[in-house]
Order: sequence, then C-alpha cells, then structure tokens
Amino acid sequence: MPQSVPSFIDMLADCSQSAVHLEMRDAYAIGDEADEFTAWQQGHRSDWDDRAAWWHPFYQGVADAVARGVVVRRARVVSEPVTEYIRYEHYITHANVVAGEQVRWLPRCRATDIAFPGNDFWLFDGRLVRVNHFNGDGVMVDQEVTEDPSVVKLCGSAFEAVWERAVPHEEFQV
Repeated sequence: MPQSVPSFIDMLADCSQSAVHLEMRDAYAIGDEADEFTAWQQGHRSDWDDRAAWWHPFYQGVADAVARGVVVRRARVVSEPVTEYIRYEHYITHANVVAGEQVRWLPRCRATDIAFPGNDFWLFDGRLVRVNHFNGDGVMVDQEVTEDPSVVKLCGSAFEAVWERAVPHEEFQV
C-alpha cells in the first residue's frame, strides 16, 4: 500500500532544529526544473536582483525555517568533471543560499569510504527521514518517510561524513 507522504513544506514547517539534505545524483529531471535547465543550456541566466522572478514557495519555506532558528544544510556528492546539469545546479544554488541554506559540494572521488544510503534524502531534526526515489533518468518516482532508527542513523552519519569533507559552495569550482 502506498504511503501518504506529507509535503516537504509541511515537514520543514514542523521542523524545529535541523534539516539536512544529501544529494548524490549527477543529473535530475524534476518537473518544471527540467524546463529551467533547458533554458539555462540555451543561455538564460536569472536576474538575481529580480527576486520575484525566481523566488518560489520552496525558498520561502527554507527562509521561514531559518528565521525560526532551524539550521538548513545541503550537501551534494558529484562526479568530476561535473556534468552540465551539475554546472546548472551550482549556478542556481545562489537561490538556496539567499534563502538561508548552507551548501557544500563533495567530489565523489573523496567519498569512497563513506557508507551511503541508496537514495537521496532529507533528515529532519535528526529523527525523521524523507527518502526521494528517482528513476534512471532522474525523475522522482516516489517518496517515503521513516523514523526507523537504523535508517536515521545511516542517513545522519552519511550526511555528517560528507559535510565534514565537502567544499563550501562559494569555494567550489565547476
């Protein structure tokens, strides 16, 4: 039976201390973002001074959480040389940073000895994991939420190991 998963924004709104996100794919194709990626490939660049043009509910949810004192961190494990999609993702990460996220990047070659879960995830308050399942083309096909202590422990330790080694966004070159 499929699990009913609360919206990300609702889960973030319920968060009181920390929200960490680990991304491990070299390409994603998520809804409207696929169109934005295509536009970026064709030379479109955001006018960061025109916040209304790029700010959306995700960024507002992060900003609201950070304003409440929630520490929001995102780490990305990437292959090098990076894919064109990762170049795009690095570019748009400016919006995540403006919203209040701390972001770091870890070259995959420096992650060999880290035990990873099989999927990208968000870990809320060190107790609740939202797992994102993608198909081979990078399309999100399912999500699940778990409080299983072994999953929480694996996700938390993997994130912290990556975070410790990763390069802060402003220093990572693509």
